[in-house]
Formats: sequence, C-alpha cells, structure tokens
Amino acid sequence: MFVEAPLSEWLALLIGLLAAFLVVAAVVVLRRRRVVNEDPSETPDVIEYMTMMIGVVYAIVLGLAIAGVWEARNAADAAVTQEAQALHEVRERVQVYPAATRERVRDGIDAYVRHVVDKEWPYMVEHGELTERGDRMLEQVRKDVTGYDPKTTQQAQAYQSLVDQVAEADNARTERGDSAEPTMPGVVWIGLYAGAAVSVGMLFALQIQRSGRELVLAGIFSALIAFLLFLVWYFDAPFARGLDDPTQAFTSLFPRATGT
Repeated sequence: MFVEAPLSEWLALLIGLLAAFLVVAAVVVLRRRRVVNEDPSETPDVIEYMTMMIGVVYAIVLGLAIAGVWEARNAADAAVTQEAQALHEVRERVQVYPAATRERVRDGIDAYVRHVVDKEWPYMVEHGELTERGDRMLEQVRKDVTGYDPKTTQQAQAYQSLVDQVAEADNARTERGDSAEPTMPGVVWIGLYAGAAVSVGMLFALQIQRSGRELVLAGIFSALIAFLLFLVWYFDAPFARGLDDPTQAFTSLFPRATGT
C-alpha cells in the first residue's frame, strides 16, 4: 500500500537515505587511505558469524517494531470509524423520539462532531490526549438519550439500541484517546537506533574495502535500515502522520456538521 506522506517528510527520508549511504562510503574511503597492507581475507570467522547473528536479531526486532506500529495504526483507524458510525446510528435511530428530544440529541451530536474535527483533533495531535470539553459534550448526548422515558413500544425498542450505540461511541472515544500517544516507548527507540549503529558498524569489521561492489552493497544495506526506521517513525503517530485522512469517518458521515 502506497503511503501518502507530506513532501517535507519524504524529503527528510531522502536526506536520511543519502546520509546513510554517504557515511558508509566516507568510512570505506578513509579506511582505504589509512590501511594499506591489511588483507581482507584474514577476517576471523567469528566476526563474520557475529555480524550475521547481529543482523538476524536486529531484523527480527525491527520487523516486530514495524508490525507493532502498523497494528496500532489500524486500531486507531478502526476506533475513529467505530466512534463516527455509532454516533451516526444514534442520530438516525433517534427518529422515533418526539421532535424536541430528537432535535436536542441530533444538535448535541453535531456539536460534538464539529468539536472533534475542528478543535479536539489538533489538540489531540499536539498533546496526545483528548479534551475535557469533548468528554462533557458526549456525556451530555448520553444524558439526552437515556433521560427520555419511552412512551410507545417503538420508542421502547429503540431505547436500548440507542443506549448501546452511545456506549459504543464512548468506548471508541476512549480507544482513540489511547491511540493519540506514540506507540513506541522511548527506550525502544534507543534500542532501534543502537541496533542500527551496531549492525552498520559490524560491516566495517568485515574489512569492506575490496571493490566498489561491496561499497554499493554496504550503502544499500545502510539506506534500507534508514528507510525501515522511517516507516516505524511514520506509523508511530497514526493521527499525526500514519493515516491519510484521519477525520474522514466524521466528515463523510456528518457532512453538514463538519461543513464538507
């Protein structure tokens, strides 16, 4: 799946890839100038074995990191969709309520959706948490729905489903709040960067200096690690970067409330 990232982020990736390649090339060139009589064939077998093992272990760790942030990205997307869909169901099913109660519930939902899209989303991206006003607005919707005493059989049948949908929206909102913060802890990032440095550094223990082909392969390997780290960083904050249009579920289901 093609990732639609802003131009500045793709530029940062390109710079990172070029930097990784150039660092490897610079180190190899310096080694060639400083070391004259070193025989690359004399590299101990244990170093080659350690290099292979470090590469395998780091590949596993990096793969788990990518899988983790991708799963968190999908969970965040599902939470937003679930919240918007539940509120949309409430807005439609409240049709059986009297006009005054129906309009009060619908106005409350529209106001909540506008707040989420216009106010809460930028705050959530910047601070990694939801707003207290959003909590109060959804709680008011809950009170408007549960505070009505059904008068007919049709209203009684719709009442429980409305209560369940509001609870589902509240639960999805909580999940959205949990997904607002970055997925990867700081200590994991330290391990990923340290592993990248060790993995690339072990290449030089193999005395890469024999041909331009080795230089190209070492540069490609370093650039690949930089690209994979970029993927982890990109999907680590799904609401800020990982989703193409994170508010699409709200804007598509509530076009009037969001002005789309």
